[in-house]
Amino acid sequence: MPMAIVPALDLRPVDHDPQLHALPSNIEAEQALLGILMYDNAAYERLSDQLQGRHFYEPFHQRLFSAIETHIRKGQLAEPILLAEEFKKDPAFEELGGIRYLADLFERAPPAANAQDYGRAIYDLALRRDLIRIGGEIMVEAQGADPEITARDQIEQAEQKLYGLAESGTSSGGFIPFASALTGAVQMAAEAYSRDGGLAGISTGLVDLDRQLGGLHPSDLLILAGRPSMGKTALATNIAFNVARNYAWEPQPDGTRKTVNGGVVAFYSLEMSAEQLAMRILADVSGVSGDKLRKGEIDASEFGRLRDAAIEIQEAPLYVDATGGLSIAKLTARARRLKRSVGLDLIVVDYLQLVTTDGGGREANRVQEVSAITGGLKALAKELNVPVIALSQLSRQVENREDKKPQLSDLRESGSIEQDADAVMFVYREAYYLGRAEPREGTPEHMTWQEEMDKIANIAEVIIGKQRHGPIGTVKLHFNSDTTRFGNLAREGRFDVR
Repeated sequence: MPMAIVPALDLRPVDHDPQLHALPSNIEAEQALLGILMYDNAAYERLSDQLQGRHFYEPFHQRLFSAIETHIRKGQLAEPILLAEEFKKDPAFEELGGIRYLADLFERAPPAANAQDYGRAIYDLALRRDLIRIGGEIMVEAQGADPEITARDQIEQAEQKLYGLAESGTSSGGFIPFASALTGAVQMAAEAYSRDGGLAGISTGLVDLDRQLGGLHPSDLLILAGRPSMGKTALATNIAFNVARNYAWEPQPDGTRKTVNGGVVAFYSLEMSAEQLAMRILADVSGVSGDKLRKGEIDASEFGRLRDAAIEIQEAPLYVDATGGLSIAKLTARARRLKRSVGLDLIVVDYLQLVTTDGGGREANRVQEVSAITGGLKALAKELNVPVIALSQLSRQVENREDKKPQLSDLRESGSIEQDADAVMFVYREAYYLGRAEPREGTPEHMTWQEEMDKIANIAEVIIGKQRHGPIGTVKLHFNSDTTRFGNLAREGRFDVR
């Protein structure tokens, strides 16, 4: 006999107390602050510029604060008699007692020195109410979600709302005294002085590139561009791993970690899988040819080197997101999440043209889309105070010139990219183009060609076409095509390790 379906019991407690659902507020604190402001208009200048009328719980208090604010900003006196004129037709004003209510607030005003404390309490309670509201919205959206929106997408949207609320609770905006900015600048210079090589930013692991850039600076957007097969992904991967490999930190009194060398890296690989990226890094560290790795043509000794390299680097704080077609909003949300959970010192995006916008990918608006993406990446760099390296494709017009060296005008949708970037770098390997022009073997031209190839076979150039904080120029690097590794060229007193 089939079992009857028993409805699930509702074990939720019956709530008979309406006070449990009352939103957090403090009417007395609102009254005290409004009284202070009417008694002493100068107290308004002590308040945080974050506090607005909407942060008051009582609707009339919202309107009263906005009126006081308007009067003060216009240089007018904000006191009960003048303010009462604005609320003659306000039903709530009359219900509360009219001008008598304002006079009571005025007469019972606490000392003006307490204005900041009252303002802070009002703002904190407003954040709590926003948190409750967002929680309700998340619940409703989860229950009646569009079937086309995945649960993961909903989580990321919720995280974005919560992060926005968290950021609104900080006092990072507005003016700061020049002395504070100067102190920060001196501190940066001191940290640069204490580092090996005197770098102000994070070291790329490439000596000559560091010397030209001064390292990777927080809040900077760096564009790394090149034609296909130039090695821009390989260079970005090398830099990312060098930073993660050298990560070192020291504890702070508040329990946080301060990065003293290298850093935590977020690598958005929109073109390659995480496994392919890891394969490149393994080839680099182990010295085993990447081509042989892909084909499985390795012997026992090479596999041993591969295994040892994997053990050596597995703890490096390099986080890979290989989601295809990632939007700028999701990219930003995930970077914020990583920053909160484990820290973040460098972001790499491979590559710029594969990032999408929430507005869809219509070709007619591609310039606007790229502008929104580069603007979003620059804003992210400033918000999280980390350098962002974004790779970019170059237009085909490079191939039509005799001189193949790229320039700023070769950037796809170059206007916004060039404008938003703090530095624009191009990867160029002359050997790539010379190799495609190989003459017939046995001819005098082939011998000349071979001599030229021998000179430039393992040399790559990083052309710095724009740098907001320093000089432009060309940096030459060593390039190993077998392991797709960029390294330092030998110099007097310094030699490349591999």
